[in-house]
Amino acid sequence: MIAITGTNGKSTTTALVGHILEFAGRDVQVGGNIGMPVLELERLAPEGIYVLELSSYQLERVPSLSLDVAVLLNVTPDHLDRHGGMDGYVAAKRIIFDRTVDKATAVVGLEDTQSRGVCLELMAKNRHRIIPISTVARAAGGVWVDNGILTDDTDHGARPIMDLAHAPALPGRHNWQNAAAAYAVTRALGVPASVIAEAVNSFPGLAHRQEKVRTIGRVAYINDSKATNTDSASKALACYDDIYWLAGGIFKEESLGALVEFLPRVRAAFLFGEAAPKFARWLKGKVAVVECGTMDVALTRAHQAAQATHAGGTVLLSPACASFDQFRDFEQRGAKFRAAVDALEEAVP
Repeated sequence: MIAITGTNGKSTTTALVGHILEFAGRDVQVGGNIGMPVLELERLAPEGIYVLELSSYQLERVPSLSLDVAVLLNVTPDHLDRHGGMDGYVAAKRIIFDRTVDKATAVVGLEDTQSRGVCLELMAKNRHRIIPISTVARAAGGVWVDNGILTDDTDHGARPIMDLAHAPALPGRHNWQNAAAAYAVTRALGVPASVIAEAVNSFPGLAHRQEKVRTIGRVAYINDSKATNTDSASKALACYDDIYWLAGGIFKEESLGALVEFLPRVRAAFLFGEAAPKFARWLKGKVAVVECGTMDVALTRAHQAAQATHAGGTVLLSPACASFDQFRDFEQRGAKFRAAVDALEEAVP
Protein backbone atom coordinates (compact mmCIF):
# COMPACT_ATOMS: atom_id res chain seq x y z
CA MET A 1 0.00 0.00 0.00
CA ILE A 2 1.26 3.43 -1.02
CA ALA A 3 -0.14 6.74 0.24
CA ILE A 4 0.71 10.24 -0.94
CA THR A 5 -0.06 13.53 0.77
CA GLY A 6 1.03 17.17 0.51
CA THR A 7 -0.56 20.57 0.11
CA ASN A 8 0.02 20.63 -3.64
CA GLY A 9 0.80 18.00 -6.25
CA LYS A 10 -0.60 14.93 -4.51
CA SER A 11 -3.20 14.15 -7.19
CA THR A 12 -0.71 14.39 -10.04
CA THR A 13 1.85 12.33 -8.13
CA THR A 14 -0.72 9.68 -7.21
CA ALA A 15 -1.90 9.39 -10.82
CA LEU A 16 1.69 9.32 -12.09
CA VAL A 17 2.67 6.53 -9.67
CA GLY A 18 -0.36 4.53 -10.80
CA HIS A 19 0.49 5.17 -14.46
CA ILE A 20 4.09 4.01 -14.03
CA LEU A 21 3.08 0.84 -12.18
CA GLU A 22 0.44 -0.02 -14.78
CA PHE A 23 2.99 0.66 -17.54
CA ALA A 24 5.34 -1.76 -15.75
CA GLY A 25 2.65 -4.45 -15.75
CA ARG A 26 1.76 -4.32 -12.05
CA ASP A 27 -1.77 -4.95 -10.74
CA VAL A 28 -2.80 -1.52 -9.46
CA GLN A 29 -5.79 0.31 -8.01
CA VAL A 30 -5.68 4.11 -7.59
CA GLY A 31 -8.07 6.06 -5.39
CA GLY A 32 -8.74 7.91 -2.17
CA ASN A 33 -8.89 11.67 -2.44
CA ILE A 34 -8.58 11.24 -6.20
CA GLY A 35 -11.29 9.43 -8.15
CA MET A 36 -12.60 6.24 -6.57
CA PRO A 37 -13.22 6.13 -2.78
CA VAL A 38 -10.88 3.66 -1.09
CA LEU A 39 -13.59 1.28 0.08
CA GLU A 40 -14.94 0.97 -3.47
CA LEU A 41 -11.62 -0.10 -5.00
CA GLU A 42 -11.37 -3.65 -6.31
CA ARG A 43 -9.93 -6.31 -4.03
CA LEU A 44 -6.41 -7.17 -5.22
CA ALA A 45 -4.33 -10.31 -4.92
CA PRO A 46 -1.42 -10.21 -2.41
CA GLU A 47 1.00 -8.94 -5.07
CA GLY A 48 -1.34 -6.07 -6.03
CA ILE A 49 -0.64 -2.42 -5.19
CA TYR A 50 -3.01 0.23 -3.90
CA VAL A 51 -1.95 3.83 -4.60
CA LEU A 52 -3.89 6.27 -2.42
CA GLU A 53 -4.05 10.04 -2.31
CA LEU A 54 -4.83 11.09 1.28
CA SER A 55 -5.74 14.57 2.49
CA SER A 56 -5.03 15.88 5.98
CA TYR A 57 -8.70 15.26 6.81
CA GLN A 58 -8.47 11.62 5.76
CA LEU A 59 -5.16 10.99 7.53
CA GLU A 60 -6.77 11.90 10.84
CA ARG A 61 -9.41 9.19 10.32
CA VAL A 62 -7.40 6.09 9.36
CA PRO A 63 -5.78 4.77 12.57
CA SER A 64 -5.52 1.19 11.24
CA LEU A 65 -3.77 1.99 7.95
CA SER A 66 -0.49 0.09 7.37
CA LEU A 67 1.50 1.60 4.51
CA ASP A 68 4.54 0.16 2.79
CA VAL A 69 5.39 3.53 1.19
CA ALA A 70 4.41 6.96 2.53
CA VAL A 71 5.03 10.22 0.66
CA LEU A 72 4.99 13.82 1.93
CA LEU A 73 5.51 16.20 -0.99
CA ASN A 74 5.26 19.62 0.66
CA VAL A 75 3.44 21.62 3.32
CA THR A 76 2.29 25.20 2.75
CA PRO A 77 -0.56 27.03 4.52
CA ASP A 78 -3.99 25.56 3.75
CA HIS A 79 -7.04 24.41 5.77
CA LEU A 80 -5.69 26.31 8.78
CA ASP A 81 -9.18 26.97 10.13
CA ARG A 82 -9.78 23.22 10.26
CA HIS A 83 -6.49 22.39 12.00
CA GLY A 84 -6.22 25.36 14.34
CA GLY A 85 -3.17 26.86 12.65
CA MET A 86 -0.01 25.77 10.86
CA ASP A 87 1.26 23.51 13.65
CA GLY A 88 -1.96 21.53 13.61
CA TYR A 89 -1.89 21.26 9.83
CA VAL A 90 1.71 19.97 9.82
CA ALA A 91 0.82 17.46 12.55
CA ALA A 92 -2.07 16.15 10.44
CA LYS A 93 0.21 15.67 7.43
CA ARG A 94 2.89 14.08 9.62
CA ILE A 95 0.43 11.32 10.61
CA ILE A 96 1.13 9.56 7.30
CA PHE A 97 4.44 8.28 8.69
CA ASP A 98 2.74 6.91 11.81
CA ARG A 99 0.55 4.73 9.60
CA THR A 100 3.37 2.59 8.18
CA VAL A 101 4.77 -0.89 8.67
CA ASP A 102 8.25 -1.25 10.15
CA LYS A 103 11.05 -0.29 7.75
CA ALA A 104 8.59 1.24 5.32
CA THR A 105 9.86 3.64 2.66
CA ALA A 106 9.34 7.34 3.44
CA VAL A 107 9.64 9.76 0.50
CA VAL A 108 9.93 13.34 1.76
CA GLY A 109 10.22 16.65 -0.07
CA LEU A 110 12.90 19.07 1.12
CA GLU A 111 11.61 22.31 -0.40
CA ASP A 112 9.81 23.86 2.57
CA THR A 113 10.75 24.30 6.21
CA GLN A 114 7.96 22.11 7.55
CA SER A 115 8.75 19.12 5.33
CA ARG A 116 12.48 19.38 6.07
CA GLY A 117 11.65 19.33 9.77
CA VAL A 118 9.60 16.16 9.33
CA CYS A 119 12.46 14.57 7.38
CA LEU A 120 14.95 15.34 10.15
CA GLU A 121 12.56 13.89 12.72
CA LEU A 122 12.21 10.67 10.72
CA MET A 123 15.98 10.39 10.37
CA ALA A 124 16.38 10.70 14.15
CA LYS A 125 13.85 7.93 14.77
CA ASN A 126 15.46 5.60 12.19
CA ARG A 127 12.23 3.64 11.64
CA HIS A 128 11.92 4.21 7.89
CA ARG A 129 14.01 3.92 4.77
CA ILE A 130 14.06 7.62 3.85
CA ILE A 131 14.32 8.88 0.27
CA PRO A 132 14.56 12.70 0.18
CA ILE A 133 13.54 14.50 -3.00
CA SER A 134 14.32 18.02 -4.19
CA THR A 135 14.24 20.32 -7.21
CA VAL A 136 16.29 23.10 -5.61
CA ALA A 137 19.37 21.24 -4.33
CA ARG A 138 21.06 17.86 -4.35
CA ALA A 139 19.31 15.36 -2.08
CA ALA A 140 22.00 12.98 -0.88
CA GLY A 141 20.77 9.41 -0.94
CA GLY A 142 17.62 10.47 -2.73
CA VAL A 143 16.29 11.86 -6.00
CA TRP A 144 16.73 15.39 -7.30
CA VAL A 145 16.00 17.39 -10.43
CA ASP A 146 18.40 20.05 -11.68
CA ASN A 147 17.43 22.08 -14.74
CA GLY A 148 14.96 19.35 -15.70
CA ILE A 149 17.40 16.43 -15.38
CA LEU A 150 16.16 13.81 -12.91
CA THR A 151 19.04 12.20 -11.01
CA ASP A 152 18.91 9.02 -8.90
CA ASP A 153 21.26 8.96 -5.90
CA THR A 154 19.40 6.29 -3.92
CA ASP A 155 22.44 4.01 -4.26
CA HIS A 156 24.81 7.01 -3.95
CA GLY A 157 25.66 6.76 -7.63
CA ALA A 158 24.12 10.08 -8.74
CA ARG A 159 22.91 8.65 -12.08
CA PRO A 160 21.12 10.99 -14.52
CA ILE A 161 17.94 9.18 -15.53
CA MET A 162 15.90 11.42 -17.83
CA ASP A 163 15.25 14.94 -19.09
CA LEU A 164 11.78 15.98 -17.94
CA ALA A 165 11.57 18.34 -20.91
CA HIS A 166 10.40 15.23 -22.77
CA ALA A 167 7.39 14.86 -20.42
CA PRO A 168 4.91 17.37 -21.92
CA ALA A 169 2.23 16.81 -19.24
CA LEU A 170 4.64 17.77 -16.43
CA PRO A 171 5.70 21.40 -17.01
CA GLY A 172 7.37 23.48 -14.32
CA ARG A 173 9.43 22.92 -11.18
CA HIS A 174 6.41 21.79 -9.14
CA ASN A 175 5.86 18.94 -11.58
CA TRP A 176 9.53 18.08 -11.36
CA GLN A 177 8.89 17.46 -7.66
CA ASN A 178 5.94 15.24 -8.54
CA ALA A 179 8.09 13.29 -11.01
CA ALA A 180 10.92 12.91 -8.48
CA ALA A 181 8.49 11.54 -5.90
CA ALA A 182 6.89 9.13 -8.37
CA TYR A 183 10.33 7.94 -9.48
CA ALA A 184 11.41 7.38 -5.86
CA VAL A 185 8.27 5.39 -5.06
CA THR A 186 8.30 3.16 -8.11
CA ARG A 187 12.06 2.59 -8.04
CA ALA A 188 11.71 1.51 -4.40
CA LEU A 189 9.15 -1.05 -5.62
CA GLY A 190 11.67 -2.46 -8.09
CA VAL A 191 10.55 -0.87 -11.36
CA PRO A 192 13.61 -0.39 -13.62
CA ALA A 193 14.71 3.21 -14.16
CA SER A 194 14.38 2.91 -17.95
CA VAL A 195 10.77 1.75 -17.62
CA ILE A 196 9.96 4.61 -15.26
CA ALA A 197 11.45 7.14 -17.69
CA GLU A 198 9.42 5.76 -20.60
CA ALA A 199 6.25 5.80 -18.51
CA VAL A 200 6.79 9.37 -17.28
CA ASN A 201 7.18 10.59 -20.86
CA SER A 202 3.86 8.96 -21.80
CA PHE A 203 1.90 10.32 -18.81
CA PRO A 204 -1.19 12.17 -20.13
CA GLY A 205 -1.62 14.48 -17.14
CA LEU A 206 -4.75 15.27 -15.12
CA ALA A 207 -7.75 17.42 -15.89
CA HIS A 208 -7.83 20.90 -14.34
CA ARG A 209 -4.08 20.91 -13.59
CA GLN A 210 -2.36 23.01 -16.24
CA GLU A 211 -4.51 21.18 -18.78
CA LYS A 212 -3.97 22.54 -22.27
CA VAL A 213 -7.48 22.88 -23.67
CA ARG A 214 -6.80 24.41 -27.06
CA THR A 215 -4.58 26.71 -29.08
CA ILE A 216 -6.21 29.46 -31.12
CA GLY A 217 -3.81 31.24 -33.42
CA ARG A 218 -0.72 31.82 -31.30
CA VAL A 219 -2.56 31.76 -27.97
CA ALA A 220 -2.74 28.73 -25.67
CA TYR A 221 -5.72 28.24 -23.35
CA ILE A 222 -4.84 26.50 -20.08
CA ASN A 223 -7.24 25.10 -17.48
CA ASP A 224 -5.61 25.16 -14.03
CA SER A 225 -8.86 25.26 -12.04
CA LYS A 226 -7.32 23.05 -9.33
CA ALA A 227 -5.19 26.04 -8.25
CA THR A 228 -7.28 26.99 -5.22
CA ASN A 229 -4.51 28.81 -3.31
CA THR A 230 -1.70 31.23 -4.12
CA ASP A 231 1.06 28.64 -3.83
CA SER A 232 -0.57 26.45 -6.45
CA ALA A 233 -1.39 29.38 -8.75
CA SER A 234 2.18 30.68 -8.50
CA LYS A 235 3.45 27.40 -9.92
CA ALA A 236 1.31 27.88 -13.03
CA LEU A 237 2.29 31.54 -13.42
CA ALA A 238 5.94 30.45 -13.32
CA CYS A 239 5.48 28.26 -16.40
CA TYR A 240 4.26 30.81 -18.96
CA ASP A 241 4.97 34.27 -20.39
CA ASP A 242 2.56 36.92 -21.73
CA ILE A 243 -0.23 35.64 -19.47
CA TYR A 244 -3.85 36.76 -19.62
CA TRP A 245 -4.75 35.58 -16.13
CA LEU A 246 -8.23 34.57 -14.97
CA ALA A 247 -8.41 34.69 -11.18
CA GLY A 248 -11.05 34.86 -8.49
CA GLY A 249 -13.49 33.01 -6.28
CA ILE A 250 -13.34 32.71 -2.49
CA PHE A 251 -9.90 33.79 -1.32
CA LYS A 252 -8.59 31.84 1.71
CA GLU A 253 -5.41 33.79 2.51
CA GLU A 254 -4.25 37.18 3.79
CA SER A 255 -2.29 38.42 0.77
CA LEU A 256 -1.13 37.49 -2.71
CA GLY A 257 2.06 36.11 -1.14
CA ALA A 258 3.81 33.74 -3.53
CA LEU A 259 2.14 35.27 -6.59
CA VAL A 260 3.88 38.64 -6.45
CA GLU A 261 7.22 37.61 -7.96
CA PHE A 262 5.47 36.22 -11.06
CA LEU A 263 3.29 39.26 -11.82
CA PRO A 264 5.79 40.59 -14.40
CA ARG A 265 4.74 37.62 -16.55
CA VAL A 266 1.11 38.81 -16.51
CA ARG A 267 -0.13 41.16 -19.22
CA ALA A 268 -3.55 41.62 -17.59
CA ALA A 269 -5.65 40.04 -14.84
CA PHE A 270 -9.31 39.28 -15.55
CA LEU A 271 -11.03 38.99 -12.18
CA PHE A 272 -14.28 37.29 -11.24
CA GLY A 273 -16.18 36.14 -8.18
CA GLU A 274 -16.21 37.22 -4.54
CA ALA A 275 -12.48 38.02 -4.37
CA ALA A 276 -12.40 40.29 -7.46
CA PRO A 277 -12.53 43.66 -5.60
CA LYS A 278 -9.84 42.52 -3.15
CA PHE A 279 -7.60 41.27 -5.95
CA ALA A 280 -8.14 44.51 -7.86
CA ARG A 281 -6.89 46.55 -4.89
CA TRP A 282 -3.81 44.38 -4.43
CA LEU A 283 -2.94 44.30 -8.12
CA LYS A 284 -3.44 48.02 -8.76
CA GLY A 285 -0.26 49.50 -10.15
CA LYS A 286 1.29 46.08 -10.72
CA VAL A 287 -0.69 44.71 -13.68
CA ALA A 288 -3.64 45.83 -15.78
CA VAL A 289 -6.89 44.75 -14.12
CA VAL A 290 -10.32 44.01 -15.63
CA GLU A 291 -13.14 43.20 -13.18
CA CYS A 292 -15.53 40.86 -14.96
CA GLY A 293 -18.06 39.48 -12.49
CA THR A 294 -18.22 35.93 -13.86
CA MET A 295 -15.67 33.54 -15.31
CA ASP A 296 -17.44 33.45 -18.69
CA VAL A 297 -17.08 37.21 -19.05
CA ALA A 298 -13.46 37.01 -17.88
CA LEU A 299 -12.67 34.42 -20.56
CA THR A 300 -14.35 36.48 -23.29
CA ARG A 301 -12.41 39.61 -22.34
CA ALA A 302 -9.11 37.72 -21.99
CA HIS A 303 -9.67 36.01 -25.35
CA GLN A 304 -10.32 39.33 -27.06
CA ALA A 305 -7.25 40.93 -25.52
CA ALA A 306 -4.92 38.01 -26.30
CA GLN A 307 -6.05 37.61 -29.90
CA ALA A 308 -5.96 41.35 -30.60
CA THR A 309 -2.21 41.60 -30.02
CA HIS A 310 -1.32 38.94 -32.65
CA ALA A 311 1.78 38.32 -30.48
CA GLY A 312 0.72 35.07 -28.86
CA GLY A 313 0.59 34.31 -25.17
CA THR A 314 -1.42 32.24 -22.70
CA VAL A 315 -4.96 32.61 -21.43
CA LEU A 316 -4.60 30.97 -18.03
CA LEU A 317 -7.36 30.02 -15.61
CA SER A 318 -5.45 29.65 -12.33
CA PRO A 319 -7.86 31.20 -9.83
CA ALA A 320 -5.85 31.09 -6.55
CA CYS A 321 -9.25 30.77 -4.89
CA ALA A 322 -11.87 28.24 -3.88
CA SER A 323 -14.77 27.91 -6.30
CA PHE A 324 -17.80 27.75 -4.01
CA ASP A 325 -19.13 31.26 -4.66
CA GLN A 326 -20.09 30.46 -8.26
CA PHE A 327 -19.44 26.73 -8.76
CA ARG A 328 -20.01 23.39 -7.03
CA ASP A 329 -16.27 22.65 -6.95
CA PHE A 330 -13.05 23.27 -8.89
CA GLU A 331 -13.95 20.44 -11.28
CA GLN A 332 -17.20 22.11 -12.35
CA ARG A 333 -15.34 25.40 -12.71
CA GLY A 334 -12.71 23.76 -14.92
CA ALA A 335 -15.28 21.88 -16.99
CA LYS A 336 -17.19 25.09 -17.71
CA PHE A 337 -13.97 26.86 -18.66
CA ARG A 338 -13.06 24.00 -21.00
CA ALA A 339 -16.49 24.06 -22.64
CA ALA A 340 -16.37 27.83 -23.02
CA VAL A 341 -12.91 27.68 -24.62
CA ASP A 342 -14.10 25.00 -27.03
CA ALA A 343 -16.94 27.35 -28.06
CA LEU A 344 -14.69 30.34 -28.79
CA GLU A 345 -14.50 31.62 -32.34
CA GLU A 346 -11.21 31.13 -34.11
CA ALA A 347 -10.90 34.77 -35.08
CA VAL A 348 -11.62 37.84 -33.03
CA PRO A 349 -12.84 40.95 -34.92
